[in-house]
Amino acid sequence: MEVTPTYTFDELCTMVELPSRTVRYYIQLGLVDRPDGANRGARYGARHIEQLLTIRKWQSAGLSLERIRELLEAPDANTPPPRKRGTGTVEVWSHLVVADGVELHVESGVAGLSPEELRELFRGVMAQFEAIRARRNQNQNEKKGNGND
Repeated sequence: MEVTPTYTFDELCTMVELPSRTVRYYIQLGLVDRPDGANRGARYGARHIEQLLTIRKWQSAGLSLERIRELLEAPDANTPPPRKRGTGTVEVWSHLVVADGVELHVESGVAGLSPEELRELFRGVMAQFEAIRARRNQNQNEKKGNGND
């Protein structure tokens, strides 16, 4: 019989790198399951760690605790489904102007991209756009050169 490791409250907070006050608040809100046992005998396991890391990940992506609650209650809590837009909905978007008439809009929380990944995406888009323009210019120059022969 394999014994599943359990942790004290302080060990849990240290493992997920969150203040104890924050973890207690998440438990109070129902975002994190209550511990097994009570008082000094309370123990936390892998599911608590997963819940806290998921909350931390989604908060760093800019999601509100209200939105995180919705996602945790969803059947597949690993992938945030798109939120239905309604009047008064506040959304945070990143906007890249590639050139006149060419823009890229990304809602990183829904796309699941970290700030570093978003910057990498933008750099890649810009590089690809420049490569396309360079090819077009090269083709136009070749056509002009062939027309003068």
